[in-house]
Amino acid sequence: VQILLKLWRNGFSLDDGELRSYSDPTNAQFLESVKRGEIPLELQRLVHGGQVNLDMEDHQEQEYVKPRLRFKAFSGEGQKLGSLTPEIVSTPSSPEEEEKSILNAPVLIDDSMPATKIQIRLADGSRLIQKFNQTHRIKHIRDFIIQSRPAFATTDFVLVTTFPNKELTDESLTLQEADILNTVILQQLK
Repeated sequence: VQILLKLWRNGFSLDDGELRSYSDPTNAQFLESVKRGEIPLELQRLVHGGQVNLDMEDHQEQEYVKPRLRFKAFSGEGQKLGSLTPEIVSTPSSPEEEEKSILNAPVLIDDSMPATKIQIRLADGSRLIQKFNQTHRIKHIRDFIIQSRPAFATTDFVLVTTFPNKELTDESLTLQEADILNTVILQQLK
């Protein structure tokens, strides 16, 4: 995983993210780990024993300026106003896409144990479909999201079931105990 750490006069940022204050104890621990040449716990959780390349830029003579959002043109489809019945366009996941998601999965599956597929709808609008053993824990879903989308490593989010909406707060529960086998899980930013 490639990460860019920028040091500013009033704090630091990771990968053009939000400013993190030097005075916050969590952030101070993060920087102390970096100074000692260690991988901070936050990044260890992100890579699960993988390799981290941490680049640093020194901007300590400057105040932090929030980076401009990159313009992304609308690439969707519109509806003609006034039509009697709007055409409903849906994009179901093809079996090929589903298999590709599963093949690239960083989750270790024990084929001798019962398994389930979980669809995860991410806060950025994308979705992931992953096969898990029923004995995997909710924490494994969180870790899978962070491994699949490293941008969420520094973002505070919760996992929520669909109807009825229920926040999955106890991440030590197995998927079977949480009664979320073959379901859709939503990622919500805090």
